[in-house]
Amino acid sequence: MIHRILTVGLLAGLLAGIVVATLQHFVTTPLILQGEVYEAQQPAEPQEMAGMDDWKPADGLQRIAFTSIATIATAAGFALILLAGMLISGDEITVKTAFVWSLAAFVAAGLAPALGLAPELPGSAAGPLLERQLWWVGTAISTGVALWLFLRVESLTAKAVAVVLLAAPHLIGAPQPVSFESNAPAELAAHFAAASLTIQAALWILSGLAAGALWVRFNKGTQA
Repeated sequence: MIHRILTVGLLAGLLAGIVVATLQHFVTTPLILQGEVYEAQQPAEPQEMAGMDDWKPADGLQRIAFTSIATIATAAGFALILLAGMLISGDEITVKTAFVWSLAAFVAAGLAPALGLAPELPGSAAGPLLERQLWWVGTAISTGVALWLFLRVESLTAKAVAVVLLAAPHLIGAPQPVSFESNAPAELAAHFAAASLTIQAALWILSGLAAGALWVRFNKGTQA
């Protein structure tokens, strides 16, 4: 069973990752490159200067390769998470079930956190990193639990708790910068936020669909 989960998860990640990495190259990467131009016009903070000599992929083929590898690895992680969730919950793994799970995962880990912390272009103003990370994790968990209660539990009390869990992170509020300052045009930032969410949705959904389809195929192979 573990071997099958790993095989399906890695293959699904490879298939979905290649597709999404291609989309990224044409959709979000050009926006990031434009954002970096505006970021370079901003004076660097002292803590940023300390890390200026850190290695990073060179523009061009090297950057494309590293970005693609990271996307494929992320897609594999998403597929494995979805497979584990479906198996633990006792759901039959099909393409349809995987699609529903991937859609819920995007809502919990992508859409809900983005209501408070939208995807940011390089150089955009942002609150403290640790506080943003904690808020993001809390929001994803809270939203995930809320979706489970709302969709899986019939009790009215459970549904009321789900509503509270959905609203709580946004009532608390995401950590925000002292001032919203950026050299990048607002239109470019808005375009990047929308494109990033679309790419993230595609990554979750394609990873789920590939995992579901491969699982069904592997099952048919073992039963033949």
